[in-house]
Amino acid sequence: MINNQKVIRAVENICSSGCVSVNAIILTLEAGKKIEGIEDFTDAEINELKNELKSIMAVYDARYETSD
Repeated sequence: MINNQKVIRAVENICSSGCVSVNAIILTLEAGKKIEGIEDFTDAEINELKNELKSIMAVYDARYETSD
């Protein structure tokens, strides 16, 4: 669970853009690139953001895999 309010706000903001955008942002972050809105994030905060987004998307991926 994340406690950093800055990261929480970023997660909420990013997730409001939809799954396709979230997945694209995860790929961007994994490539070591920054996205708009997190320019002032530390490396630790970026990792926390990326990990939280991946955790959220894992729930959706698992849900779609079991609905076949």
